[in-house]
Amino acid sequence: MGSTQERGIRIAIDRGGTFTDCVGNPGSGKMQDDIIIKLLSEDPSNYDDAPLEGIRRLLSKFTGKEVRRGEPLDTSNIESIRMGTTVATNALLERKGERIAMVVTKGFKDCLEIGNQSRPKIFDLAIRKPDVLYEKVIEIDERVTLEDYTEDPERHTTGISESSIKEGLVRGLSSEAVRIIKKPSKDSVRSQLQSLYDHGFRSIAVCLVHGYTFPDHEALVGELAHEIGFEHVSLSHQLMPMIKLVPRATSACADAYLTPAIKKYIAGFQAGFEGGLGTESVKKERGAKGARCEFMQSDGGLVDVDLFSGLRAILSGPAGGVVGYALTSYDPKTKTPVIGFDMGGTSTDVSRYGSGRYEHVFETTTAGVTIQSPQLDINTVAAGGGSRLFFRNGLFVVGPESAGAHPGPACYRKGGPLTVTDANLLLGRLLPDFFPKIFGKTEDQGLDEKASEKLFQALTDEINQEIAKDNEDKKMTPDEVAYGFIKIANETMTRPIRSLTEAKGHDTSQHRLATFGGAGGQHAVAIAESLGIKQILVHRYSSVLSAYGMALADVVDESQVPSSKTWSDKGTVVDELKKTMQELKDKSTAKLRVQGFSDENIVFEEYLNMRYRGTESALMVVRPSEEEAKKDFNGDDWAFGKAFVKQHEQEFGFTLPDRDVIVDDVRARGIGKSFEGLEKTVDMQLKEIQPKDLRKGKRYGVSKVYFEGGRQDTPIYKLEDLDVGDRIQGPAIIADGTQTIVVTPGSKALIIETHVIINIGKEEGQGTRVNAKEVDPIMLSIFAHRFMAIAEQMGRALQKTSVSTNVKERLDYSCALFDSTGGLVANAPHLPVHLGSMSTCVTTQAEIWRGKLKPGDVIVSNHPEFGGTHLPDITVVTPAFNGGEIVFYVASRAHHADIGGILPGSMPPHSRELYQEGAAIKSEKLVSEGHFNEKRITELLYDEPAQYPGCSGTRCLADNLNDLKAQIAANQKGINLISGLIEDYGEEVVQFYMRNIQDNAELSVRNLLKGVWKRFEGRDLSAVDYMDDGSPIKLKITIDAEKGEAIFDFTGTGPEVYGNTNAPQAVTYSAIIYCLRSLIEDDIPLNQGCLKPIKVKIPPKSFLSPSDKAAVVGGNVLTSQRVTDVILRAFAACAASQGDCNNLTFGFGGNLSTSAEVTKGFGYYETIAGGSGAGPIWDGTSGVHTHMTNTRITDTEVFERRYPVILREFSLRSDSAGAGQHRGGEGVIRDIEFRIPVQVSILSERRVYHPYGLEGGEEAACGINYWVRHVQKGGRGDDREEWEDRWINLGGKNTASMQSGERIVVCTPGGGGWGRVGQESRAIKRKDEKQSWRKGSLAQRMETQETV
Repeated sequence: MGSTQERGIRIAIDRGGTFTDCVGNPGSGKMQDDIIIKLLSEDPSNYDDAPLEGIRRLLSKFTGKEVRRGEPLDTSNIESIRMGTTVATNALLERKGERIAMVVTKGFKDCLEIGNQSRPKIFDLAIRKPDVLYEKVIEIDERVTLEDYTEDPERHTTGISESSIKEGLVRGLSSEAVRIIKKPSKDSVRSQLQSLYDHGFRSIAVCLVHGYTFPDHEALVGELAHEIGFEHVSLSHQLMPMIKLVPRATSACADAYLTPAIKKYIAGFQAGFEGGLGTESVKKERGAKGARCEFMQSDGGLVDVDLFSGLRAILSGPAGGVVGYALTSYDPKTKTPVIGFDMGGTSTDVSRYGSGRYEHVFETTTAGVTIQSPQLDINTVAAGGGSRLFFRNGLFVVGPESAGAHPGPACYRKGGPLTVTDANLLLGRLLPDFFPKIFGKTEDQGLDEKASEKLFQALTDEINQEIAKDNEDKKMTPDEVAYGFIKIANETMTRPIRSLTEAKGHDTSQHRLATFGGAGGQHAVAIAESLGIKQILVHRYSSVLSAYGMALADVVDESQVPSSKTWSDKGTVVDELKKTMQELKDKSTAKLRVQGFSDENIVFEEYLNMRYRGTESALMVVRPSEEEAKKDFNGDDWAFGKAFVKQHEQEFGFTLPDRDVIVDDVRARGIGKSFEGLEKTVDMQLKEIQPKDLRKGKRYGVSKVYFEGGRQDTPIYKLEDLDVGDRIQGPAIIADGTQTIVVTPGSKALIIETHVIINIGKEEGQGTRVNAKEVDPIMLSIFAHRFMAIAEQMGRALQKTSVSTNVKERLDYSCALFDSTGGLVANAPHLPVHLGSMSTCVTTQAEIWRGKLKPGDVIVSNHPEFGGTHLPDITVVTPAFNGGEIVFYVASRAHHADIGGILPGSMPPHSRELYQEGAAIKSEKLVSEGHFNEKRITELLYDEPAQYPGCSGTRCLADNLNDLKAQIAANQKGINLISGLIEDYGEEVVQFYMRNIQDNAELSVRNLLKGVWKRFEGRDLSAVDYMDDGSPIKLKITIDAEKGEAIFDFTGTGPEVYGNTNAPQAVTYSAIIYCLRSLIEDDIPLNQGCLKPIKVKIPPKSFLSPSDKAAVVGGNVLTSQRVTDVILRAFAACAASQGDCNNLTFGFGGNLSTSAEVTKGFGYYETIAGGSGAGPIWDGTSGVHTHMTNTRITDTEVFERRYPVILREFSLRSDSAGAGQHRGGEGVIRDIEFRIPVQVSILSERRVYHPYGLEGGEEAACGINYWVRHVQKGGRGDDREEWEDRWINLGGKNTASMQSGERIVVCTPGGGGWGRVGQESRAIKRKDEKQSWRKGSLAQRMETQETV
């Protein structure tokens, strides 16, 4: 450890969940002088606190004198103590933090319960949302809003003057004009806070709307709270002054919840030292001198013990590991980026380090809590060695369930289940001799190999019974089964690693893999091979790398302020931003000086958080280095604008040269350097080393280890017996007391001073042919992963390169892969309504263009008669050729914000004919042999819709074209990936498994139907429900139990309507496939096979099979929900959910056919949550999207920044849920005031017919939509004009021209109850297996498409 501080003993500690790792150095900074101690984190019979015990042992060793337990530790010889701790994470996971209350603006008491309104798992009928951290909420009667809005076509900016300040207009911290609507009453606030205090609360979180830019009202609340005597007050603007109410409020709550727990722990820890700890203790002039003590924060920087807070402590331990591998594996000269792979017993975490800087994210979720704070981008991708193994529905499945630390894997002698650790043990890849002997009743026994063998034999017998029956040739051995699970585990982990890397525009194969954690070495080679990585780095301290990382880390001070400036390379903007940056740097410098750093040891990373106007995808752009400035920006090291464009191109694949670039935040990261760098980097060592092949003499032994094809004699080496320069040919195992490294055949390991380097040779199993005659369940499981990975990567490509909010932020899109006939093979749905319907479209297009398509052709369609759902959902289909024949199709469907028609947003509530809803494209070539047909698509979207009476063409053509190009690019990504699969396995094998993965899904549905038949004792299932216009949806399901087939017969359903609730047939197929998948508890592939056992009868000319000119916009978003309710009612699965999407649109402008002029304007579209239905073992969930949709709602502050609105209320609607043994979920109230005249439209259902209850449960309340209208009072008989607000019921479907100051109030339906009121609840709170996972940037992209 090279260091700038040269005094005494330095100690670094990582207190983990199971073990506490300690690394001590006497002050020399040399690695060979380090002492490493590993002890149990909990061992109450021997010591109270593991870090204190570790320090005691280290001091005893360094001083040569035994330090007795219990006596205060002498700090006179200690230079510094650095720690990472899981105290905050554990308090979050176990919900054992401080009792807190939240203080929020009036109208938003439920903002954290509603969140972004999406549900975590789209097929889970028992919706589980994380519990909130607060116990009580108080609403403060105060309000401010932003005066201007960014979607203003005129770009008006309000100036601030003395007179405007008197009118309540002030300049916010972000330079935006802020209007103070209502100031809080001091007396009222004091009274509310006193009431909290009297109820025993001592910690509060305060988050008021727009507090990030106008903190005065929050500051007032904080001042009063301190006066009253609250011990901890978390003010959101002080913690993280960034826009977005919900994450900022959650962050404030997390801080208030965790900081008291951390302070309590620290006080106990400090009490164990004679001279005290921290900067202040070092400065003491009398008595025993203290020692520096710093804690690792989530951002990878250290902070003085006295400044450590709950909000920044959540990733404290894992952050040390990232610092450890980053500083020991990355070479600033060669600049090869590194992927960190940390696989422990209970989790596998992945991160990346490149460009010599840590990758931070500013919104992450841990233990169900979304935090807004700079954190390292660490992502949990699996449950580690404890991941459980299952054989389900003919597939090998690994996790996400975990055996945890207790009981742990089967081999831990506690009666645990089969896990990845057991598979490695059985295969000889984990050596009991090198594993701590801490098991059994006496806690001195090793791993129990027999327990693993016994369970694997039982599982193998079960698998053979299903796949082989009496055919001996098809039977598998326990070795083959265990190895199959290892392959699936690797596949499961590889998918998210690739996603994380490629989503940011990086190629995984251009990285090194740095593996650490106890289990990483057993999987690293296979993971690297799959990612195309050629070199693996395993640090000698890899099992204690988090602690070692603490020793190497720097002290950091982060500060940030909001902005709203439009970037300009010239003029005053740069000067103003430089001034703000300097102010932040001055503050940081002062804080770091206090902690003992001289100016020459303080450096800064300077950032601007930038985005294109009209988008929400901001990028944190670092100031270019001197070298980068010379190379790319003509020597201008403040070329943030150009650096943003370059980064945007790399990450998203496009730029928007015609759009302004907005600066959202100015950020300075002050770094107190305590680490100068390694004496020799990995690359320097590799250049100097003289490798020599190892002789047999150094072997510890030989073991039979299973690799592809069977067991091989494999030499075992002890790491400490090997010398620098030793090169070991695989197969081999290198082990020490804490880790086992598997070197596969064809790979080579090289020992250098700091690392074991593994160079990848030929891939394990390379050259083994895959049989295309008989189904191998392992290959079937692998192909299920590969096909889904392709659909997911297409989705990420689409989200990355799209421009519109609908796709990029609301995730209103789906991507899928189809066989050569158009049958669905794999679908990565964000929205269930897209599930089965795309296949109808692709099949139809395949038939239309049979024999006419060439490579480079792309088809576009959105017409309901041709497999479309509603017109805004445009589908782009690309065929893939091999040898002149179409071998498969890929398709992407995205909701376009506007495609013309009679109203902005193209979701008119009163449409009667299809043409009123916008452009209708039956089947057109969007690309002909690689040429994008912009002229034709412009005609279709812009010119043709405007020819109809009262209609406009699309109001956002540029966004349409950009998103269509993004869809084309996503399809091309899919084609490239499948072409790679065909290259690896051959077309015959890929096609064979495309068919068999469909057969697998078919079998699951057949088994489900047989089970349902049994439950209903052979009776037909039937249900009926009604649309609000009285149209019935009638269903009878007849099951053939012998074949496992069913007929879904909708005979008796109402006729086509002269309105827009007609639903194309594809929508009904989507509803069926969604319901079937939701009724199957296990994860199954989503494909055409799900529908093979189903025959659907839809009466022609009914509103579920309308004519080609019928309006359908409501069918996709309303009727689909009612069809779903009817199917689930027939299966008696659960009570009705809210039964619609509450589609709200507003805006102005367009190129109406009645006018020659084009009016610049904007359009906005959102869907609003409601209540979910209760079920036999669950209560309904409040304020959530259900069934066929799962789009997010725009955050309150972003909503008001972008549009001329004030959101008066967004809360749960009390008494809207159906009562019962299990209560339904509540709907919501969304109250929006418009600040300029706009056209407002609502398209909703369940305003007449109530969401039903089941099994005696009560129905939920209907929804209702109000227009709060300014009307003139009548009947006074004089000249004075008086106005009043009148509440007018808009009905379920309506449009109105609303004036400034008028409001729409949408009250959404609740969910029905289950069981009779008064019956004892049987609700089960099921554990979320991923609750403890660290969710960085990867989770943000994937969470709304979770399928398990």
